[in-house]
Amino acid sequence: METFVQLVVNGLGKGAVFALLALGFVVIFKATEVVNFAHGSLVLFGGYLVVATRETLGWAGAVVVGIVGAGLLALLVERLLLSRSKLADPFSLALLTIGVDVIITEEIVRRLGVSLPFIGDAWDAQPIQAGGVTLFRTHLVALVVATVLITLFFIAFRYSNWGIAMRAQAENKEAAALVGIRSARVTATAWLVAGLLAGVAVLFIATQDFSGAGLSRGTHSIALAAFPAAILGGLDSTAGAIVGGIVVGLVDALSTHYVSFAFSKSAVFLVMLLVLVIRPSGLFGTRETTRV
Repeated sequence: METFVQLVVNGLGKGAVFALLALGFVVIFKATEVVNFAHGSLVLFGGYLVVATRETLGWAGAVVVGIVGAGLLALLVERLLLSRSKLADPFSLALLTIGVDVIITEEIVRRLGVSLPFIGDAWDAQPIQAGGVTLFRTHLVALVVATVLITLFFIAFRYSNWGIAMRAQAENKEAAALVGIRSARVTATAWLVAGLLAGVAVLFIATQDFSGAGLSRGTHSIALAAFPAAILGGLDSTAGAIVGGIVVGLVDALSTHYVSFAFSKSAVFLVMLLVLVIRPSGLFGTRETTRV
């Protein structure tokens, strides 16, 4: 029983990180109808900035630089590339993000070389014993941080001018423009928010507790596991992103222990496919993913 409790708690911690990343996918999709396949490179970029500035600024200062840097890179990609391709359809823009992802990822991997630095200095490899259950501090901190950030996001999404504009644009972009909503500003902010969330997520991914490996190409692959979380919950549903992330985290943790590490990577996609067979729009989505 202790083992199961440990797996569930640690799975929730992993799921919280996937939820942050899935929320980034969904926010961009709601604002632009574009699937951002460069999300993994935003995660890597934020982590690389932490590594590059940690000795100079200290860990806390480097974390701020990494989070802000990931957000600004996302904003830069949107402003310099996507916003200048207004006549392109969402599928073409999604392909463009793949190109951006390859360029950024390969450059960061080249700069890292053979080093695989861990960046969760404040919480990594510091397990907590509670009633015979071993809990990873990284997962617990991730759960708390994600809960706070997600709560703040939903408050802003529900009550701020940006959130109201985002929801209006997602419902009907043309009608939103007619009532004075500036689509460019809504879109730019969505990319910025997604980048900031990616910058936070990497602080937990590139740790011994979460992945067992430091910042590397593997970090990028783990970040992309949030894509099935977004699909599972529904690409146009912010609430679905949270549920999808938690489901992916629990499936990953439980299948790794009870089956195998290799199977756990397939299990996430098997669950996603099962959900899509039953409900093509995802658990909370309103648009069929197969038509996106």
